[in-house]
Parts: sequence; C-alpha cells; structure tokens
Amino acid sequence: MGVLGTHILAEYNSCDKSILNNIQLIENSLLKAAHIAGATVVGSSFHRFEPQGVTGVVVLSESHISVHTWPELAYAAVDIFTCGNDVNPSASYTYLKEAFKSEDATSQTILRGNR
Repeated sequence: MGVLGTHILAEYNSCDKSILNNIQLIENSLLKAAHIAGATVVGSSFHRFEPQGVTGVVVLSESHISVHTWPELAYAAVDIFTCGNDVNPSASYTYLKEAFKSEDATSQTILRGNR
C-alpha cells in the first residue's frame, strides 16, 4: 500500500484576533483554502461560541479541513487532510496563514497509509 493521503496539522499563532472571532470570515477562508488546493467541497458546518471562538469543518470529496480558534490567544488550530494526487494541501496551509494574518505558523505533515 502506498500513500493514501496527506494530513497537515497546522498551528497559527499571532493571528488577527478579530478574524478568528468572525464566523463568516473563517468559513469563507476555509472554503477558499479548499478551492485553492483543488479540492471538491461537499458541505460545511461552523459554530461561533460565546463569548468568543469559532469551530468548523469543510467536508471534501478528498476528506476535510477543520478549524478551532481561540481569539483571546490569537491562535488557531487547523487540520487539513486530503486524499488523491490532484489536491495540494500545502497550498491551503499557506493561504490560511495569510487569511488569518498569522505572524508565526507551524505544521506537521503525516503521510497516511504510508507503508
């Protein structure tokens, strides 16, 4: 069995706090990240917490992109998992760094099904 998918675990620090608390901006950013990666969106669900924070997922034919934000800490955790050779999850990671105005982003990449 070869590589079935690429899973990027991303941490975005020193982000714009107002962006991280705006459910519409977060959803639009994840949808655009999916598009930039060349993925096919099949659905999405997002929720804004009181007094702050957003969580959400974009479901893809190729898997998913999910987010949870802590505006008070200027921090967002993102999970980008894609299957197939025609999708570029790294493009999503880079785009979201810009979209969240992160000054310090890190990631780990796991190749799923790699044997």
